[in-house]
Order: sequence, then structure tokens, then C-alpha cells
Amino acid sequence: KQNLLFSATFPKEIQALADSLLNSPKRIQVASSNSTADKVVQVIYPVDKSRKRELLTYCIKEEGWFQVLVFSRTKHGANKLASQLSKEGINADAFHGNKSQSQRTRALKDFKDSKTQVLVATDIAARGIDINLLPQVVNFDLPYVPEDYIHRIGRTARAGQEGKAVSLVSADEHKLLSDIERLLKKEIPREIIQGFEPTQNLRSEPPKPKPNNRGKGRPQGGFRGAGKGRPSRSKGPWHKKRPKKN
Repeated sequence: KQNLLFSATFPKEIQALADSLLNSPKRIQVASSNSTADKVVQVIYPVDKSRKRELLTYCIKEEGWFQVLVFSRTKHGANKLASQLSKEGINADAFHGNKSQSQRTRALKDFKDSKTQVLVATDIAARGIDINLLPQVVNFDLPYVPEDYIHRIGRTARAGQEGKAVSLVSADEHKLLSDIERLLKKEIPREIIQGFEPTQNLRSEPPKPKPNNRGKGRPQGGFRGAGKGRPSRSKGPWHKKRPKKN
């Protein structure tokens, strides 16, 4: 009797499961963990958060993107973005866990058959979905878990094909980007799109906290309310010595 276990990923939980089922197994791994395909081109488009949808629409129309898999962080965000793209004249559909199995099957089939131009998905689509010759993956939101970034962009550049992974990154996501680059052990190239220059700089490292000077000395007056709208005890006409009673 032989037991074989196949998994798209091999986290600690799956490894523990394998150890409980298999006896001294041989391990065959196609690629090293946390690695990306050689032919996937990764790029960061820095942009203000409020203009992400506008930039995505611009790229789809002006750069001729077709059959685009867009990743949203939430189910509500996926529905909203798909609806907004449809209003812009782009044939889009949403794909996430709140959809029924039949709805997900139909949405995926229409996307594979090129009936749908843009499929907006949550991370449910980041693992185990194989779409032949998918040219474009877009991270509309960066994932909270860095490993999910690798699974997302792994939907393109499969089986030796070429592909492109674009991430629309706003300044509030600099920490998430830093975590991803630390996992990849390299910096992802930045490219600013003309007309969509961000108003806030995109930092690769989180800002250092400002020193907190509170508590190093109370304001003069002897109680904490002094200097915040209340007069101190040492000042003001109300704080006069009362005459001693005889």
C-alpha cells in the first residue's frame, strides 16, 4: 500500500498532517517555498487610495489589459469594485466565498472563455485556480499575509509563460509592502503613472514613532488640568489668600 499526498502549498499545518498519515515519506517539491515564477514581471504603482479605482480603469482601457484577475481584500470590496468597473463600461464580475458554487463556476467559466474582461476576487481565488495564459494579475489591495501575495501573483506566468503582476499601493499600505519585500528578499520596482502621482510618499519602511514627552514633567500649577483651559493654582485672581478668622 502506498500513500501519496499532494498540496499546492506546504505550511506547518499540512506538514503535520503529512507526518501523521505517512511513514518516512519522500518529499518532492517543484519550487522553493516563498518563491515567485521567473517570468512574472512585478511592479508597484504608487497611488493615492482614493484614486485606485480610477487608475485601474485607466490601465485597463489605455494599456489594453484584457482577462485581468484583480484581487480585493474583502468580499464587499470585490462586489463594489466589480460594480464600479461595470459602470465604466468594463465587463467585470466578482468571485468570492459568499457566492454560491454555481455562481463561482459560471463566473470562472465566463472569465476563462474571455466573456468577462475583469474578475475581481478575494484570496479564495489565490490558491488552486489554474487559468491558462492569464496575462495580468492586479493587487487592488495588498494582502495582510505576505505569503498570500506569492499565491496571488502565482496565477500568472504559469507553465513557463510570461505574465505581469501589478500592485496599486497607497501610502497607508507601506508596512504591508515592506513585509512582502522582506519575504521576497528584494525590492519590487516602483513606477509612477503620469497623471496619478501620489500626494503622499510611499515608504518601504514604517515611520519611526515620534518621541512621547508626556509624563516627563507636569505643567506648573500642581494639577494636570493646568494649561488646558483651566487656570493654574499659582495664577489668577480667584486664588487669593483668605483673611484669617479671629
